[in-house]
Amino acid sequence: MPLSAEDRQRCLGVLAKADPRDLRRCWEAVGLAPPFRHLRAPATGLVMVRGRIGGTGAPFNLGEMTVTRCSVRLESGAVGHGYAGGTDARHAEIVALCDALLQDDDHRAAIERQVVAPLIQARDAARQRIAARAAATKVEFFTVAREAGA
Repeated sequence: MPLSAEDRQRCLGVLAKADPRDLRRCWEAVGLAPPFRHLRAPATGLVMVRGRIGGTGAPFNLGEMTVTRCSVRLESGAVGHGYAGGTDARHAEIVALCDALLQDDDHRAAIERQVVAPLIQARDAARQRIAARAAATKVEFFTVAREAGA
C-alpha cells in the first residue's frame, strides 16, 4: 500500500527538522546502504521565509534562510527528495534516501520504526524540556478588585 501524502509530509517534516547527529545515528542503526544515484546532488541555496501577523494576516517576507536540497533514485526506481535547513549536505541526502525508502513497501516499516519514531521521541522530549524550563520562570499576576465605595 503506497504511503499517503499526509504521512509522507509528516515523515519528511520530522526528518528535515531533526538534529543532524540524531538523524545520522538513527540512519546508521537501520543498517541500510541502498545503491542510489543522485538526480540532484546536494546543493545549498537560499529560500525566502514568509510570515503572517497573528498567523492569519497578510503575508510578508520575513527573511532568507539557508537550505540544502538533494534528490536520489534507488535501483528499485523509487525517487526521494530531501530538504534540510542549513548547509549539511549529508543531512539532506539522508532525508532523500529515507523518503525513497518510505515509498518501498519492504523498507517503510523499518524507516518509520527505527528512524522516524526515535526522532519524534527526541523532538517531543526536547519540547518538554523547553516547556519545563519556561514553566519554572512563570509568574502569576493577578489584580485585586476593590469594592465600589471603599
